[in-house]
Amino acid sequence: MVQHDVTSPFGERIRHSALYEEVADRLRQRIYNDQLRPGEAIDEKALSAAFGISRTPLREALKVLHSEGLVELVPRRGCYVKRLDFDELGELFPVMAVLEGLCAREAVKRCTGQALAQLEDLHARLESHAAAGDIDAYYDDNLLFHQAVQNLSGNRWLQRVVADLRKVLRLARHRQLTVPGRLQRSLAEHRRIIGAFRQRDAELADRCMQQHLNEQWEALVQLKATESEIQPIQTQAN
Repeated sequence: MVQHDVTSPFGERIRHSALYEEVADRLRQRIYNDQLRPGEAIDEKALSAAFGISRTPLREALKVLHSEGLVELVPRRGCYVKRLDFDELGELFPVMAVLEGLCAREAVKRCTGQALAQLEDLHARLESHAAAGDIDAYYDDNLLFHQAVQNLSGNRWLQRVVADLRKVLRLARHRQLTVPGRLQRSLAEHRRIIGAFRQRDAELADRCMQQHLNEQWEALVQLKATESEIQPIQTQAN
């Protein structure tokens, strides 16, 4: 549950939380976990009953997800989980490549020894998951690595934009990692990124991160080309 601290004029702290934010978090995870699938109608009555809430906070939560691009509100028809098509992904990936490259560039400039150690730990986990061929675990820690770089950039506006776009990008989930050889190539790209951090080379980190995102897109293009019947990309990306 999202909680906020409010300081009164008398110095006392009051804690309160917005119910719709917790509902939005739960719905977001259901979408990412494929419990709510692309194109699926949102059953407000069933979800309200499952969460033990009225429809008011649920509808407020759906407005949040709509603003994030995760659901579509269709007049007189209801709400549906966003179906992210291939053309939309093609527009999103180059934007994310530039933005995440900038995150890496700024992160290197601010990277302390402690911050580098944290990135090294995440990278070591990626090495372990790749060696085990565990795509799901690799994807999860890969996301944490990218978020850590994003946070280390220290630019709140950049962080906000990247975080918002990543919510949409996750609708593609980790399908690109299922392409033969892609897991090892992704790891090699991460080795170059962490190498740039070790060298304190901001420009190199920017280039390597952009290449990493662009290679993800190329893997999706390759995957699409091998599918006999083209379907919209469904849940899992970086």
